[in-house]
Amino acid sequence: MKFTCLSKGGGFHFPPCHMLSVSGFRILLDCPLDLSSLAIFSPVPIALEAHESLDTDSVVRKKQKIEKTLDANDLVFAEPWYKTVKSLHLWDASFIDVILISSPMGMLGLPFLTRTKDFSAKIYVTEAAARIGQLMMEDLVSMHMELRQFYGPEDSAFLQWMRWEGLEVLPSELKKIILGTDCEELGAWMPLYSAVDVKDCMRKVQTLKYAEEACYNGTLVIKAFSSGLEIGTCNWTINGPKRNIAYISSSIFVSTHAMDFNFLGLQGNDLIIFSDFSTLDTTENMENDNTYCDPVTSSNASDDLYNLEEIAASLLKDDESMEEMEKLAFICTCAFDSVRAGGSVLVPIDRLGIVLCLLEQMSLLLESSSLKVPIYIISSVAEELLAFTNIIPEWLCKQRQEKLFSGEPLFAHVKLIKERKIHVFPAVHSVQLLTNWQEPCVVFCPHWSLRLGPVVHLLRYWCSDPNSLLILESGDDANLALLPFKPMAMKVLQCSFLSGISLQKVQPLLKALQPKLLLTVSEGFEVQDPNFRSKHDYSLL
Repeated sequence: MKFTCLSKGGGFHFPPCHMLSVSGFRILLDCPLDLSSLAIFSPVPIALEAHESLDTDSVVRKKQKIEKTLDANDLVFAEPWYKTVKSLHLWDASFIDVILISSPMGMLGLPFLTRTKDFSAKIYVTEAAARIGQLMMEDLVSMHMELRQFYGPEDSAFLQWMRWEGLEVLPSELKKIILGTDCEELGAWMPLYSAVDVKDCMRKVQTLKYAEEACYNGTLVIKAFSSGLEIGTCNWTINGPKRNIAYISSSIFVSTHAMDFNFLGLQGNDLIIFSDFSTLDTTENMENDNTYCDPVTSSNASDDLYNLEEIAASLLKDDESMEEMEKLAFICTCAFDSVRAGGSVLVPIDRLGIVLCLLEQMSLLLESSSLKVPIYIISSVAEELLAFTNIIPEWLCKQRQEKLFSGEPLFAHVKLIKERKIHVFPAVHSVQLLTNWQEPCVVFCPHWSLRLGPVVHLLRYWCSDPNSLLILESGDDANLALLPFKPMAMKVLQCSFLSGISLQKVQPLLKALQPKLLLTVSEGFEVQDPNFRSKHDYSLL
């Protein structure tokens, strides 16, 4: 066996990426995009004169202020490129045998691989994640086309910012994002794929139902089990002739909308790979070391089935989901205060489950008051996405599934759209939206990077209104993201949502799963040979 960590990831939107070689097969675990890197680009400027060409005077001016406070003029004025996993482009795609996708976010970089020559890997992804991921990719392409229309066709100056004379005049903060800490990430940048590439990619995907077995080449048996993070997200088990392996992606035990974490399906494996430290409250020890390996011994007589059931019950307590509901309630209260003051609310959060829950709670809060405030959802794929969420009960939590048996819609947005309390439009310039528009209002729209999509236009429109509210997800550099819209009079609320297993629950999880070895790794770490020997001597018990 050989295991290589290509990227430790960066939270919910940029999951980890690994290469695993087992039984003679190379398996790629997830293929994400680092969309937070879009922050280096300027959104569509208000006027053409905002675009600053890379002439001599411009270079001199930028050199003079390169170490000063970053401002909007320091951003890259060009059609955006997209940052893939930094080491993935160094691998020959034809050598990859299997790709396992754990979440919709983990498949956003997939068309870059599938469009390469001689690509022949088998791609496995759950039905729900495949459909949601496809819609996310199509929406990304649609939003990108708006910028492409502004910047026009490629010309000789198109890649000026990637040339050294362009890079050397950039502020160090932007240069670090482009080049990475060790100046090795420039090759990870690529122009975005097309809608045709997305369709071709989806034709090569094999979708799996919940816990459905897939047999690859008569040797590996692969299964997907719910990770609890989002609708369709999963953890993987890979059963081979010599050992059984479980891969735990970003997970939470109890969700307000998605099916709970299924740890029973992960029991009895020889090795568990768990590497998403980006969202865990890990100790300084783990952050500074490249590896943390914890051999888990067999249970003693006291660790009987009853105790395992107790552990399972403690892991599946709803304390985390209750905490999430309290956060959502707080967000809705802040939004209500803004609209009551005459301001509007802008929500570019793109976590599907969080958005659906926010729609429910916000609608209830507004309905209970005397305020008649419309809620708009603006996205090229919103209508399809909302329709899809009402036909995937197998990936939803028990409370949502019970609604199906009672004849109720799985989510409240179905009823709210019929009652015209929620309005769905494909674009901010839609004629129907313009004729329906009224303020104050609440708007859900992409993109969370604040560089693409309807959010750019609406943020420019409301940024000077002190009564309006922007709701962002914590984790990204808000100062850099908001740079093009400063000075900001608009209120900004940053919220953090669960996207990983908390450290205090890791040990109970291991007791429940009882692996022979737990392997947790960080970026650039590689384990190889059948006994897992590396700079530390680790072996299966």
